Amino acid sequence: MLGATAKWLFIFCLPLLLLSASIGGAVNSLSLYKYGFEKYSVGQTTGLAEMELERAATGLISYFNSDEEHISLTVIKDDKTFPLFNQREAVHLRDVKGLFRLDYWILLGTLIYALAYAGVNLWRKEWRRLAWGLVGGSGLTLVLILALGLGALFNFDQLFLQFHLLSFTNELWLLDPSKDYLIMLFPRGFWYNTTLFCALATGIGAVILGGVGVLIYSSTASRRHRG
Repeated sequence: MLGATAKWLFIFCLPLLLLSASIGGAVNSLSLYKYGFEKYSVGQTTGLAEMELERAATGLISYFNSDEEHISLTVIKDDKTFPLFNQREAVHLRDVKGLFRLDYWILLGTLIYALAYAGVNLWRKEWRRLAWGLVGGSGLTLVLILALGLGALFNFDQLFLQFHLLSFTNELWLLDPSKDYLIMLFPRGFWYNTTLFCALATGIGAVILGGVGVLIYSSTASRRHRG
């Protein structure tokens, strides 16, 4: 009974592990920020030079990984230095940072459990149990990611809205695109592409782990056949 429970926990851990890893990677990817800035002409929208946009991106990444409660980020525009985010945006970013911290904890917890489960099964030489866990977890991940991908493709706006309604207890995320730099830096299209990026990265991770599971199973089946 305990073994079955541990196996199912492992299977359900893998989607959380892979998705939280892809989100963490996206949060810390300067290239992803710069790609979005270029694709959606953020420099033109904000009036900020490319160097200032990069400063904003690195400042955000640094803030999300710091112990600071509120962000303090200044940029230069028209030879004048000013704080990039107003108080409303700063408080919302604090809430966003809390979500990213939660993502990091989920990543850490699921990674520890997955490694412990795999280590115990390797030590006991329970190759088939580990293989089935990898295949099952990867399959579940692909099903969930397919559902997420289809939701993003066909009704991203509703998906995005529901995410905000469920994730935040206030309406500070309702920003003005004509004056709030946070939404000018990260328009709807940026989040659409980021969602697809995370889905794709998670899917690739699932395929790799599933492939490892198949290889382990095939190897053990081959040894049994020869024996």
